[in-house]
Amino acid sequence: MEQKSNICQKWGWKRRLAALAIVTSLLSGCATVRSENGKLATCPPVVEYGREFQARAAEELALLPQGSALAEMLSDYAVMRNQARACG
Repeated sequence: MEQKSNICQKWGWKRRLAALAIVTSLLSGCATVRSENGKLATCPPVVEYGREFQARAAEELALLPQGSALAEMLSDYAVMRNQARACG
């Protein structure tokens, strides 16, 4: 049981950090301003990630269990990033 506890502690903080980053990104999308004609006056910035960082993220995503809520949230985040790119 001791070993399982250590594994949970090791990965637990990383999952909480990932969830915090995702939620922060999602909430920052609420800070946009609308112009008088109803179109967005300000598009949210799209952070560009380097290849090494993207590879690391893909490896970490592969470690998540099938049907993970975080994986689903990341999929939604990808859609939002594409929408933000189209906005600008």
